[in-house]
Amino acid sequence: MTREQIFQVIRGHLVDELEVDPGTISEATRFREDLDADSLDLYTLVQELEDSYGVRISDEQAAQIRTVGQAVEFVLSVTGGEAHASAPTNAGRDPE
Repeated sequence: MTREQIFQVIRGHLVDELEVDPGTISEATRFREDLDADSLDLYTLVQELEDSYGVRISDEQAAQIRTVGQAVEFVLSVTGGEAHASAPTNAGRDPE
């Protein structure tokens, strides 16, 4: 996946979880300050990244990811630029 595709996946997750306008999210967007994400929101994002890309994110690494762009960069760095998202699971979610 390209950087843009990874960004789109992360943005889509944030839009779904935080119910924000996708136009307000850029790579410079800060999770806490700009999106009012709390620790549970951030934990959910980490889980989504781990599930989607088959990566493991330690608590220390997660604490360093403060912006959308840093999340994208992290996925690229741990996948060697060869990120392949698995199909998202909607277990436990209401169908749209």
